[in-house]
Amino acid sequence: MSDTRIRKVVIVGGGTAGWMTAAPLVLRLGASCEIVLVESPEIGTVGVGEATLPSIRYTNLALGLDEADFLSKTQATFKLGIEFRDWGQVGNRFFHGFGGFGPPIENRPAYMYWLHLSRSFKDMPSYEQWSMVTAMAQSNCFAPPHDALPSITDSYSYAYHFDAGLYAAYLRDYAMLRGVARIEGMIDGVEQHPETGFITALKLRDGRRVEGDLFVDCSGFRGLLIEGVFKAGYQDWSAMLPCNSAQAVPCAKAAQLTPYTTSTAKSSGWTWRIPLQHRTGNGHVYCDGFTTDEEAGRVLLEGLDGEAQGEPRQLRFTTGRRRKSWIKNCVAIGLSSGFLEPLESTSINIIEQAVGWLLQYFPHRDCRPELADEFNRLVAERFEYVRDFIVLHYKVTQRSDSAFWRYCADMPIPDTLRHQIELFRETGRIVVYDPHGFSVDSHVSLLMGLGVVPKVDDPIIDTLRFDQLVRHFASRREIITQTVKAMPEHAHYISRHCRAP
Repeated sequence: MSDTRIRKVVIVGGGTAGWMTAAPLVLRLGASCEIVLVESPEIGTVGVGEATLPSIRYTNLALGLDEADFLSKTQATFKLGIEFRDWGQVGNRFFHGFGGFGPPIENRPAYMYWLHLSRSFKDMPSYEQWSMVTAMAQSNCFAPPHDALPSITDSYSYAYHFDAGLYAAYLRDYAMLRGVARIEGMIDGVEQHPETGFITALKLRDGRRVEGDLFVDCSGFRGLLIEGVFKAGYQDWSAMLPCNSAQAVPCAKAAQLTPYTTSTAKSSGWTWRIPLQHRTGNGHVYCDGFTTDEEAGRVLLEGLDGEAQGEPRQLRFTTGRRRKSWIKNCVAIGLSSGFLEPLESTSINIIEQAVGWLLQYFPHRDCRPELADEFNRLVAERFEYVRDFIVLHYKVTQRSDSAFWRYCADMPIPDTLRHQIELFRETGRIVVYDPHGFSVDSHVSLLMGLGVVPKVDDPIIDTLRFDQLVRHFASRREIITQTVKAMPEHAHYISRHCRAP
């Protein structure tokens, strides 16, 4: 029986996606398979994705990275969630944190009981006051949860803010130390097998050839292989996510090092603020059909809380995904596979998922189409679930102060998302289509934060005595308050454990 195992994987493109792909592949396959990454310094990387989801912790853990070293080398800070300002209506503020509103009560989510109490107590405190992670963010504190000894005060997680360029470099050093070969050069052509159409080699501008059995396209928006060679096609979601432009600029670091991302809705999009140890990352995502680049740049620069470090960098994009991310012996990962605006910091998470699925369905040299079909199904679902969650931010709005927000309020949305919204509005229930994505509490944070209040209570919760509920919520709130008071400030924790040199 002939050996049909993959002998050489060629990754096209460096940056975050390329090195996030190379590191796990060499760790898992390095003993039996050659891993090569081809990148050119002439091609820049997008590199603005500085905020992450908690899954990044487990990606780093699987690679065996030391957290303190990683945080120090990437100028990182901790992220407990996202503060949303002016979403839903001007003046509105809410927090989407990496944690819940308390453990279930008699197998019913805690937020349902809060709703029940709030209908009887006119001055009932906000539901956010029963969220440990929200209380930490509001107090600008940080301490890691004690995963080994879970309690009601540890029901939260965290992610990171980091310099994406430094993270890519950190993983590059990790991967090359373990055997990944880096080739610097500009790709000038692609060779394919005359019968199967499989890619057989890349041709570099200086005449070198890079042969391989499996090619991973991490070439960014252009999709050098998946689109340039295989014409995968693209699903355009601009009708539901009209923002198509962004400007990004760092500024001097702020006096207060907040442990959360800030997203502020503007008249034609939104701005982000991401605090790092050495600077603050800022950007403005907008639709150029409702404003000009000049006006968008002015809005961005006027909102900085420190001196701008350079001129804003312009980006253009079309929200959507490739119709197929795996064709023959080519797999697209990162921006070459699709793009969703970074409103919920999902870009790096989608890379993590795709690399995991590539390892799960890693092929022989014949690259059976059944494996590609399953990979494509999973990637498509992941993009669509995240798309719907992002569309929710725009669709559920009371803002009518600009043409952009009036468009968002009236735009068509998928039936699945409409069902999620109406189910919660009418009954207080949450449906989660993606078990690996945003949780019930994430949907509650967003829907209630945007002003969607269920019309009725769950009838089963009426069986619990009212006085018991009051005591339960008062006790949890007091424990959270006292626990947060004992925590160090975010900046102090970083200075003590993982300060950058």
